[in-house]
Order: sequence, then C-alpha cells, then structure tokens
Amino acid sequence: MGLLCNFEFGTPRMDAIEAKNLRKSFGPVTAVDDVSITIPEGSIFGFLGPNGAGKTTTIRMMTGVLIPDAGTVQILGTDVNKDPLTAKLKLGVIPENGTVYSDLTAEQNILITAKFYGMDRASRESRTGEILARLGLMERRNDLVRTFSKGMRQRISVACAIVHSPPVLILDEPTVGLDVYSRRLVIETVRHMNREGSTILLTTHNIDEANALCSTISIINRGKIVATGSPEKLKKTFDTSRYVEVSFDRPVGHGLFSAPGITRAEPWGDKWRVYTDDPDRAVKHLASVAEREHLTIVSIATSNPTLEEAFVKLTAGA
Repeated sequence: MGLLCNFEFGTPRMDAIEAKNLRKSFGPVTAVDDVSITIPEGSIFGFLGPNGAGKTTTIRMMTGVLIPDAGTVQILGTDVNKDPLTAKLKLGVIPENGTVYSDLTAEQNILITAKFYGMDRASRESRTGEILARLGLMERRNDLVRTFSKGMRQRISVACAIVHSPPVLILDEPTVGLDVYSRRLVIETVRHMNREGSTILLTTHNIDEANALCSTISIINRGKIVATGSPEKLKKTFDTSRYVEVSFDRPVGHGLFSAPGITRAEPWGDKWRVYTDDPDRAVKHLASVAEREHLTIVSIATSNPTLEEAFVKLTAGA
C-alpha cells in the first residue's frame, strides 16, 4: 500500500489506485503484460492507447470484473481480489458500454443505483435531483431511458457512477460518440467530481481531451506501458517534430517546400503543414520563396509540440 506524505499539512495521503505487475492472457494472446500504474489521490489520470492495446482489460482487472493471471490491484489500500465488495464500494465506474436499465426512467435508474450503495432514502432523493439538474436531465427525469439518445443514455451512466460521491471514479471512453452538448456536460461533471475530491482514471481516444483534463498520462501499447508523465513532459519527448502551417493566395506545389531543415510538407485543408526541426529557418525560407514567386502569405503559424505527435510516435506500428 503506497502512502504519500503531504508535508504542508503533515497528513499522510494514500494512493487511490495501485496496480502492480498485472498480467492477463486470453489463450495465446497476452492482452496485458506486466502493467504497473500508481495514481495518487486527487489527480485526474489519463490512460491512452490504440484499439486492442490493453486499456479495457486493465480497467476490468482494476474493477474486479476480470481476475488477473498475475499482479495485484489496491483501491485506497483495499485489495480488489481479496476484498472485492469493500473495494467496489469505493469506486464509481462507467464501463466501455454504459450500463443503464432501458425500461426504467432516468430518475429510477439513479435512485436504484444509490440504493445499491446503501444510501438512505433522503440522501438518494436529494442526490438524484442534484445530479439530474447538473446533467441537464431534470425535464426528462420521468421518461424511460429507452427513449433517450446515446448522449443522454451516457449521461445517465455518469449519473449512476457518481451518485454515491465515490472517492475513485473510473471512466472508460466516457465521451466516445457523444454530441457536443453531452460531451461538454460529461467533461464538466468529471472536473466537478475531481474538485469535490474524487480521483479520476480516464481512458480516452480523444488526445485533446486527455491533454485538457489530465495531470498525468500513461500510454499503453501491445499490453505494455510505453510512457508515463505529464502531458507537457510527453510532448517534449518529441519536441523535434515541429511544423509551420502556411497558406498562400493561390495553389502551390510540393517543390516550393524543398529546403534544408524541412523534412516533409503535406496539404492540410487550404493550408500546408511544413515539418521541420528549425521553425525559424523554415519561416524565413517560406517568406523568401513567397517574395520570389510573388505569392501573398494569407496566414502562417508555428506549432508547439503536441500530445498527439507523442502518442503516434510511442504507438508506432500498433
């Protein structure tokens, strides 16, 4: 059991999730191979990887749905396999495919989940009303969930996961396929739960989402953790992959971008992305070429290193 010491207040802090040396195989396929993850209390932790990399299998072992072939998981100090009920009471989980009861109303889904967690009637009703309002579902609280859109059903999944104010919240692709409005509500609810004290483990394919939400990210590829760090640290790992984005007042060809320091150029909508290890040199080249060819530069911008570039490099060949 990992403990962190908060020296400012002199109080020990426990790791919210501590997974050690997890392994899981399905026949000849090793889905998770010696994965270890430690998530301190109060953080939002991102878990990224390509399809089939082992994310969901890892989550299922963390939540007690799957028994690992080897390794252990502790939720706030409780071993998931040795004491699964106690561990699960500390969790709120949104699985890859949301689990809601289609033949119950929105309100009934949340109330029955709250009852499963042992909440008294007054607390159940108060908390359900609060969550319905937060997720924009108050006007539909008495409608059957089977009449809801995918985005609304996912909001009900979120509501059921957070009804008991869990200290640890695990979200497996919570915004995939959602409309803009539902996605914003889910993300704001994640932030709200974190402000209220919940530790969040988030798996996502949305790189921008992970960059905006997470303080630490682990990237898994082919069942192994290939990198862990803050988004900025991971970006700087591949800081050499920079580009200049430029558009001209008329179409141009690839030959315009042939110069020392420019590694490649590719069309990007009505612009060109010019990849380079020296953005300053590339910008000066583009300016001189534009003058020589009597082109007008409509827009030009240099990039910062991106988390997407780091992700692509780390999972190359997946």
